[in-house]
Amino acid sequence: MAGHNKWAQIKRQKGANDAAKGVVWGKLGKRIAVESKKANGDVNAPNLRSIIETAKKTNMPKDNIERAVAKGISAEASALDAITYETYGPGGAAIIIDVLTDSRNRTAQEIKHLLSEMGLSLAAQGSALWAFEKTGEGFTPKTTVLLSEEDDAKLMEVMQKIDEYDDVQEVYTNAE
Repeated sequence: MAGHNKWAQIKRQKGANDAAKGVVWGKLGKRIAVESKKANGDVNAPNLRSIIETAKKTNMPKDNIERAVAKGISAEASALDAITYETYGPGGAAIIIDVLTDSRNRTAQEIKHLLSEMGLSLAAQGSALWAFEKTGEGFTPKTTVLLSEEDDAKLMEVMQKIDEYDDVQEVYTNAE
């Protein structure tokens, strides 16, 4: 009956929780580094301050936040690029993928491969962005698409798989 004691259950649950936190903190760390670069390390800049507050709400350790800010103003920070990819999902729903990466070519190929596994492909620049409005928090849909239950389930699966990719920061859709 190995693995059936209380400690084994706690270890599995803690491992899963720690892995989830690591993914969230990794994404927040990249966002902090990019905003730190834009603000030249000024933690009082509004965008950087809002991301730091978000990181604090997720219980990200203070030293991780400080390292991310320092990384943004270091020489190696110039490698991080923010890219927006566009595609259309099941039922004609527009999907916007915000990515933060250190290698444009690698990320583009991995996003293309990820989408092709799900029967989708990248759309031309601007072909899906017209359905969204850029706001301070990201993108909000100007127009919405009503999906059937089957298409909605497929879309949720697609968005979950896209969001699991490390470089993806946010995924937006105009589906209702």
